[in-house]
Amino acid sequence: MTGAGPLNGVRVLDLSRVLAGPHCGRMLVDMGADVIKVEPPEGDMTRFSYPRKASMASYFAQQNCGKRNVSLDLTRPEAVTIVRSLAGLCDVVLENFRPGVMARMGLDPDELLAEHPQLVIASISGYGQQGPWSRRRAYAPVVQAEAGITWAQGQARHGAMANDVFSHGDVYTALECLSAVLAALYQRERTGVGQRIDVAMAETMLTINEHAHWHLNGGDVNNQVPSFAPGDYPVIPTAEGHHIVISGHPAGKGTFDMYMRAAARTDLIDDPRFATVDARVEHLDEIIEVLAEWSSGLEDIDAIEDALAEHGLAMGVLRTVSEISHTDWAEARGAIVEVDDRSGGTLRLPNSPWRFSAADTGVRGVPAYRGEHNREVLRELLDVSEPELDRLEAEGVLSSRPPRG
Repeated sequence: MTGAGPLNGVRVLDLSRVLAGPHCGRMLVDMGADVIKVEPPEGDMTRFSYPRKASMASYFAQQNCGKRNVSLDLTRPEAVTIVRSLAGLCDVVLENFRPGVMARMGLDPDELLAEHPQLVIASISGYGQQGPWSRRRAYAPVVQAEAGITWAQGQARHGAMANDVFSHGDVYTALECLSAVLAALYQRERTGVGQRIDVAMAETMLTINEHAHWHLNGGDVNNQVPSFAPGDYPVIPTAEGHHIVISGHPAGKGTFDMYMRAAARTDLIDDPRFATVDARVEHLDEIIEVLAEWSSGLEDIDAIEDALAEHGLAMGVLRTVSEISHTDWAEARGAIVEVDDRSGGTLRLPNSPWRFSAADTGVRGVPAYRGEHNREVLRELLDVSEPELDRLEAEGVLSSRPPRG
């Protein structure tokens, strides 16, 4: 994307690392903001992940594509002064250190806000900036365990507890932080004053848990399916060797009849085994067997979807990310984009999900090498001279990591 985005003219100083903050920053880039990532000399740890092409880790590229990159040694007072100066020229400062770390580095958010009242400072942490857990180390698997997500997933696996393969705590928090940043920028347009935003991963995981209400309010139901219970939705095979998921609980009031009509088994609607929701839950395996037998008898996936749709049921094919990326839907939507991998080839990355009718949004630019824009950013924003830039690099205040030859 090269046209003006809805956030054109907004400048962000991204001090974050790994996933939650960087993903928020990536979404701001895709909306047109100028996001400057500040990276330590040792680099964001995702730079060392695999797979990679030449010197570029695809994990890093996915979360940081389009950001300009400066690399400073923040153990050096001169580097801290530079960052403070850059912050004063930005609209947003984004960070996801543990509470207290910014202050120890000489970048206390309250001091920055006092110096630059127009700033929106967004802080992501595990448990919030205050409170008895605020100083705890927190990564997505830890927070998901504390917030009840891992337990609930284990219950769905009949008590087999395991960590999720996805870092929901990071990505959901990134999106909640993005919403807060946009709201704070809108408020600043009306008041002229910025503010500090405190976004906690644990609270995010409570908020996005659509079943939290059930656990918080007793959780006892009689002859009803609690909170839709999508963990029980059927996963059934097809004659072509695929598997599909059907949305809707097959034991639910009303949905059971829809399933039986779609499967041409209306004779089971009045079967005593399936007379009530509780009875149908008790015999759920038998219902799934009926559906699996029916789906295996149809010629293809389109025939299954047509039969289900006729009775108000939706289905989806179990696909890998690679498989959906090659569908006509993904191509028409532009859901996957190719960006320069900085070594003569391309990287395929997920595009951002929104399309604006009067703005240009989506993946912009390329993933930067560490410190690639040191000179560009400091010349442009702070009017640092070439001899001074040479000195800062020679003394290790600035550093860079060009690609390996």
